[in-house]
Amino acid sequence: MPDIRSLSAEEAHAAIPALSEVLADCVRGGASVGFMQPYGPEDAERYWLDVVDAVAGGGSMLLVAELDGRIVGTVQVGAAQMPNQPHRGDLKKLLVHRSARGRGLARLLMEAAEREAAARGKILLVLDTATGSDAEAIYPRLGWQRVGVIPDYALWPEGGFCDTTLFYKRLA
Repeated sequence: MPDIRSLSAEEAHAAIPALSEVLADCVRGGASVGFMQPYGPEDAERYWLDVVDAVAGGGSMLLVAELDGRIVGTVQVGAAQMPNQPHRGDLKKLLVHRSARGRGLARLLMEAAEREAAARGKILLVLDTATGSDAEAIYPRLGWQRVGVIPDYALWPEGGFCDTTLFYKRLA
């Protein structure tokens, strides 16, 4: 049975090696999540140090999925918004290691992220994802509403333009 939990800044810092492996695996697998290939766990450490700082400052929530004590998935909710958007959060970096896919971890991480966000007073979440990716198919099944597509928004990790689909979900 997977364990889904929110990490404190201290726990997140200790988990950087495992989080880095999950991120690097997803990028190696072609996930358009902001990084280009080649990309290894050592490349991911700087990113996760910034995430730890955001968690420590209260600007981000970091959740993980563990199987047999090993972190195999993660998701974040950006909670720090402009003064006119205190009710909104940004869902970021839903990642599941390729070796752990097909077990419902993405759904469990999303449900936990939504609960955490609602507990912090967020009533609206938004996200963007690569159009045509496996990830894009997950969100409508979880009640997220598709807004539209922005062409050539980013690059795939191996190169080439990637369209991005925007989604939102009301929590209240």
